[in-house]
Amino acid sequence: MNASAGPTPAPDPPVTVLIVDDDELTRTGLRALLSAKPDMDIVGEAADGADVLPMVERLRPDVVLMDVRMPDVDGIEATRRLRFALPDPPKVIVITTFENDEHVYDALRVGASGFIRKRAPSQQIAHAIRLVATGDSVLFPDAVRRLAVSRPVRRSTADGGAAALTGREIEILRLMAKGHSNQETAIQLQVSLETVKTHVGNVLTKLGASNRTQAVVLAYEEGLVGPGADDRQH
Repeated sequence: MNASAGPTPAPDPPVTVLIVDDDELTRTGLRALLSAKPDMDIVGEAADGADVLPMVERLRPDVVLMDVRMPDVDGIEATRRLRFALPDPPKVIVITTFENDEHVYDALRVGASGFIRKRAPSQQIAHAIRLVATGDSVLFPDAVRRLAVSRPVRRSTADGGAAALTGREIEILRLMAKGHSNQETAIQLQVSLETVKTHVGNVLTKLGASNRTQAVVLAYEEGLVGPGADDRQH
């Protein structure tokens, strides 16, 4: 008789998602695609950014799929409201028709975790949701870089922010910009995972960033990564 290996661990709860888009067909399509995923739970839909904050307060989704262009309150303002009104806002993924839309960059700058095209395959959209739900890496770092480097560098001269980062924190920020997870960063730098998590937390705090993607966007703006910066990508 085989010894019992103990109780089977309970499966992780599904990722809860709120869909926000002024186009009903888009919302219906996204709901159909994501509802077919066993680890996704669509908890609600909104047609305008003005409805996002009250719905998030009521439904508490893990991730908001946010259209960036809406007629009343757009995705940029809705994302900003979530960040400043809630102590623990959900992750936001901007859904867009054109990935080089300047509105996408503005949404990333105010706290969206990443973006994805509306016509992306369902598996790619689901992967994006799972990735930002963990908060452990930057969603599509190459695409974020293309958006960020098109903006002028504005090096900070004030104390705090980027100027307050230590050499190790800058090194970790540059690895974040490449899309490295905490585990990958720990292996590359030959330090513990907990050490990396501590440094990442310090980077976000010093930059005033709500997530890794926003920190990377700010790093490009400060010239810490990107063309002309003394980083390991170039």
